[in-house]
Amino acid sequence: MPAVTVENLLELPRVTVPSDATERAVRAVTTAPSGLEGEGFPVRRAFAGIDHQHLDPFILMDQMGEVEYAPGEAKGTPWHPHRGFETVTYIIDGIFDHQDTHGGGGTITNGDTQWMTAGSGLLHIEAPPESLVVSGGLFHGIQLWVNLPAKDKMIVPRYQDIRGGTVQLLSTPDGGALLRVIAGDLDGHQGPGITHTPITMVHATLRPGAEMTLPWRQEFNGLVYVLAGRGAVGSDRRPVHTGQTAVFGIGSSLTVRADEKQDSNAPDLEVLLLGGRPIREPVSHYGPFVMNTHDELEQAFEDFQRGRLGTVPVVHGMSEEGP
Repeated sequence: MPAVTVENLLELPRVTVPSDATERAVRAVTTAPSGLEGEGFPVRRAFAGIDHQHLDPFILMDQMGEVEYAPGEAKGTPWHPHRGFETVTYIIDGIFDHQDTHGGGGTITNGDTQWMTAGSGLLHIEAPPESLVVSGGLFHGIQLWVNLPAKDKMIVPRYQDIRGGTVQLLSTPDGGALLRVIAGDLDGHQGPGITHTPITMVHATLRPGAEMTLPWRQEFNGLVYVLAGRGAVGSDRRPVHTGQTAVFGIGSSLTVRADEKQDSNAPDLEVLLLGGRPIREPVSHYGPFVMNTHDELEQAFEDFQRGRLGTVPVVHGMSEEGP
């Protein structure tokens, strides 16, 4: 799991926690069910079973892989629509191509992120490049859906290409954990992702036995998803492992600890930390649309069916297959 790494963590800026910080307790730990997405690639549904009030402003998150494709096996998604939210695709291992009907697109690989603000709506496609399909190889990533407030749901779509080399790299005081700030800020250090809804998104790697306590904005919720490895969360050290999400309560800091012994296929504890300011608006969500009311949802489907969200272009050698 390379993403973005450095040889000497002690050369990085350190994250500190105020002495009066209040530790967040763990409300719940859930286990993600497995399923298939798009044309049939394996995913874990990270937020399944978690009440929306604890997720807001996040809608859903899938861990894509980790999977070692044989030649000819790599899969993606066909053309499909979105409206009313942002999709965040973070590639840890492997490579993915993206194209949309609003002019966005490109290729992302180890540590890169595609941040697509669907806003008023578009069509897009995500697929492995032909080279990966032919040769096979490792693929592992995350797709996160971030809600937009009502005032921003119909904004003009926007696309951010966040390269792994631009993320803010930080360390814990003892050098036991590497923190990659993709969006938002952590202890005053800003990530490159620009968001409409205030959030923080961090990928952390903890060495065996390492513990980190991070400052966390009190007005944000707090979620920790285990990408790989074993550890514990919170002051009471609730056990967690690959595919589990910890939901934190209120407070101004949160704690994650890596077990001394890790699985052979996961030498470190890898976690994704998420927090955001709740929007606290009604959510009407079905398929690829996230709106505020049922009427808005029906309008989104009508606009899609009438071709108002765009038409599938024929470029980059991608398929004309419809959603």
